[in-house]
Amino acid sequence: MTLTRRAILAGTALAAAPTGSQVLAQTPAAAPAAQGASSQQAPGFYRYKVGDIEVTAIHDGFARRPLEGFVRNAELAQVQQAAQEAFLPNDVLPITFTTLVLQNNGRLTLIDTGNGDMGAPTSGHWMRNFRAAGFDPARVDTVVISHFHGDHINGLRLKDGTAVFSKAEVMVPAAEWDFWMDDARMNQAPEGMKAAFQGARRVFGPIAKDVKRYDAGKEVITGLTSVAAPGHTPGHTAFLLSSGAGKLMVMSDITNHPALFVRNPDWSAVFDMDADQARATRRKMLDMAAAERAQVAFYHAPFPATGHIAKDGNGFRFVPIQWNPAI
Repeated sequence: MTLTRRAILAGTALAAAPTGSQVLAQTPAAAPAAQGASSQQAPGFYRYKVGDIEVTAIHDGFARRPLEGFVRNAELAQVQQAAQEAFLPNDVLPITFTTLVLQNNGRLTLIDTGNGDMGAPTSGHWMRNFRAAGFDPARVDTVVISHFHGDHINGLRLKDGTAVFSKAEVMVPAAEWDFWMDDARMNQAPEGMKAAFQGARRVFGPIAKDVKRYDAGKEVITGLTSVAAPGHTPGHTAFLLSSGAGKLMVMSDITNHPALFVRNPDWSAVFDMDADQARATRRKMLDMAAAERAQVAFYHAPFPATGHIAKDGNGFRFVPIQWNPAI
């Protein structure tokens, strides 16, 4: 049957009601459009609790990436099928950006910082949403970085060189620092990678002597433990946030869009520097999250970018949390 308005109405009680009946008579008139209504959404932040720690997801918009070539070890038709099954476009992939703000014992900590003013035109909403959530960049105590890709670090420093969180301690993975801040590696890197080395120097160079480096398996701040998750980048780091009985696995870039890489954990994203290692890391962490029924947060999942992982055949499913109006 062709899906038309007539066909839909034919299967409802409304279609059977005679014209002028109470059903139609009681239908309220459409409300007039609000004066000054715009095409903007509500501010993009979402709060939830992990034990005694308040977590706020801050949305930074999205970027579009051509689907062709995005997965390096799958045919385009397979990738398009996965996108179609998730009701996504079959030509471009919308890649979202969501950072986390932690409030614990009066201290304010960021995990990653978004694109700043250097991302796609559809990104760069982070500061507006951060302020809408009631936060002030001058009051940030600590910024914890997961890895050095621009969409995670550029929010630290504006294009004109201005430091955004002037009073914050900045903490980075030691292995990530050792790779991206090594001049010999930068000089030997392919031309396409040199911009990433230069971007790290632009952001961290002015504060290099003050940047604190942390190792994997260490408690970075109270309740937040770093977890080695290499493959996406050499020092790519995930985190375990714990408070009381509450736990959250902060997956960083273990996957890009879950519709592709949670469903198909052995696919390789174009951004993964060591594809084999990234696949092994992804499967290991998704297996762990599924087995423990742990809540997870992804940097690139649809907002608010948190939920659970369920085993599904040889792959997994991302099950978003149910939106809760109160924390």
